[in-house]
Amino acid sequence: MGNLCCMACVDQASIGVVERWGRFDKLAQPGFHFFNPLAGECLAGLLSTRISSLDVRIETKTKDNVFVQMLCSIQYRVIKENADDAFYELQNPKEQIQAFVFDVVRAHVPRMTLDELFEQKGDVAQTVLEELEKVMGAYGYNIEHILMVDIIPDASVRKAMNEINAAQRLQLANVYKGEAEKILQVKKAEAEAEAKYLGGVGVAKQRQAITDGLRENILNFSNKVDGTSAKEVMDLIMVTQYFDTIKDLGNSSKNTTVFIPHGPGHVRDIGSQIRNGMMEASSAQLNVE
Repeated sequence: MGNLCCMACVDQASIGVVERWGRFDKLAQPGFHFFNPLAGECLAGLLSTRISSLDVRIETKTKDNVFVQMLCSIQYRVIKENADDAFYELQNPKEQIQAFVFDVVRAHVPRMTLDELFEQKGDVAQTVLEELEKVMGAYGYNIEHILMVDIIPDASVRKAMNEINAAQRLQLANVYKGEAEKILQVKKAEAEAEAKYLGGVGVAKQRQAITDGLRENILNFSNKVDGTSAKEVMDLIMVTQYFDTIKDLGNSSKNTTVFIPHGPGHVRDIGSQIRNGMMEASSAQLNVE
C-alpha cells in the first residue's frame, strides 16, 4: 500500500521497505529518509529486527504410547539483508513457524520412549532448529534459539511414574534396613557367645577357687587336729554343705516342693559320689599330662 508522505523516520531496530510505483525498490536503514512521491517512491512498511519469541504447545505420542504435551519456545528475528523476503513472502510468519514445529516434533518424538524424550529433549530441540533454519531462511527469517521448556505427560502417567519411583525408593530402604538388622543380629550373636564364654570362664574360676579353698581347709584341719584323716574332714565338710543347702532351700520363697533323700546314709552316699568324681577327674588330668 503506498504512502504519499515525502519523508519518514525509520526507528532503530527496524528496517523499512521502499517501493517505486508499487514495486520493491530498496531497504531503508534506521534514520531519516526523503521520498519523491512524484517519482513513485513510498515507504511500504516497517519490519522489526528485534528477536521475537513464540511459544508453541504440541501434543504428541511417544514410542511407548504415552501422550505428552511439549511446550516449545522459538526465538526468531528478521534478517536485515533479506527483509524484503520476510515482508512479501509470508503473510503470517508465526503460523508458518508453528506449523513446521508441529510437523518436525510429531515426526521425531514417536520414535522415542518417554524416558528417552526426557533425556534427549535437547536433541529434539536441535532437530527442530535445523529444520526451521532451512525453511524459514528462505523467507528472510533467522531462528536464533529453540528451547523445550517443558514436557508434560498425561496425569495418570505422572501418577504411575511417581508410584514407581516411590516403590523403588521403598525397596532400597528395605534393603538397607535388612542389612542393618543382619549386622545387629550378628553383633548380638557375637555378644552372646562372648558372654557365655566369659560366664564359663567365671564358673571355672569359681569352682577352682572352691576346690583350692576346700583343699586348704582339709590340710589345715588335718594338721591341727591329731588323729583325723583327710577323708574324715571331707565327710564333715560335705555334711556341713548339705545342711546349708537344705537351709537355703527352706528359706527361699521362690522354690517349689523338692523331694530329696535325707538321712546319714544318703549324706554318706553323696559324699562318696562327689569324692569319686573328684578322684576320677584328677586321674584323667594326670593321664592327659
